[in-house]
Amino acid sequence: MTTATLPAPQRSDIEVISVIGFVHGVSHFFHLLLPPLFPWLMAEFGLSFTAIGTTMTVFFIVSGIGQASAGFLVDRFGAARVLGAGISCFALAGVLLYFATGYPMLIAVAALAGLGNCVFHPADFTVLNRHVSQQRLGHAFSAHGLSGNLGWAAAPVYLTGLATAYGWRTAALGASAVAIAALALLFWRREALTDPVEHHTERASEPAGTTFAFLSSRAVWLCFLFFLLITAAFGTIQNFASPILQALYGLSITTAALALSTYLVGGAAGIILGGFLAQKGEHDHLIAGALGVAALLAILLAAGIMPAWSILPLMAGIGFCTGIAGPSRDLLVRRAATARFGKAAYGRVYGFVYSGLDLGLAMAPVIFGGLMDARHFSEVLVGIAILQVLAIFSALRVGKAV
Repeated sequence: MTTATLPAPQRSDIEVISVIGFVHGVSHFFHLLLPPLFPWLMAEFGLSFTAIGTTMTVFFIVSGIGQASAGFLVDRFGAARVLGAGISCFALAGVLLYFATGYPMLIAVAALAGLGNCVFHPADFTVLNRHVSQQRLGHAFSAHGLSGNLGWAAAPVYLTGLATAYGWRTAALGASAVAIAALALLFWRREALTDPVEHHTERASEPAGTTFAFLSSRAVWLCFLFFLLITAAFGTIQNFASPILQALYGLSITTAALALSTYLVGGAAGIILGGFLAQKGEHDHLIAGALGVAALLAILLAAGIMPAWSILPLMAGIGFCTGIAGPSRDLLVRRAATARFGKAAYGRVYGFVYSGLDLGLAMAPVIFGGLMDARHFSEVLVGIAILQVLAIFSALRVGKAV
């Protein structure tokens, strides 16, 4: 059956999932606007690792604060307009990077990119929840998570390739070109993302004084805590897995980097399977089971007793189990959003809850950097497992609270 002959609801679902998936991939691409160019920027401006690393702290702080606020804009002005504003910030960040003449401008680039990034989770999930059929939501969230991973994977290859061949300023303009392409797609297919008529009715019928009512919900705060914990664990693996594996298992730099890539590929595969499993319901228990296995594998890795050949399968297993939990976590947030506040509050709830994601990524280096400096590598892996276990308890409590 071709796309032209698909039933209208299915065809509409595919279009919405595809457009939102692409722009979400672009948002993850811009997570890595600066890191692949660090070697060139450090040489150009005489920066230390601490100074250049601070740009990413700025990115996530701005994104986290902005994300909690962006949800209100999504509910007020519509997701499509807010997405357009976010992508425009990305395009401007690339242009500003092209003209950068010093460290303050790099900080401004990071802040502008973080401002653009803050809109995507509240806007994306609002569109998916309002436009995708209930029976395909699990697959929609799976595709959303997978597209983000693909954006992460594409950025280093694309940007370092351009920087090596033509210089880092050309790479900056190349990043802007990606954002402009996403903006063109969003404008072209804007009708598919426009809020349905019933949303305006729901918003108009919201009782006065309930704009911030979601902050009194225990389930919403538990979802925020869950995201903080799970992304702090992910950020720790992403930042420190390579040196940890080199120290504990004597892996080469190349093999340790391959282990991190294996973890990310395993996560992508887990997200795909997680989309199918999420359709069966019991999201809190599925999260608990998947993260429980991931925590056990992290403890096994921390023990330092495994043969070197088993490291890649272990890392793939941790990523796979973590990925399985992804679509279910998004559906769990949906339950928390609609249980008390209805569809009119999607943007606010998703924006606030997902600000925990940015906070977790910003906190990971701070929490575990000291242990890394002290060469307590096994303890870092144990810490990752503890974060995953705490995330399990918070997910189970969300299931009981909604």
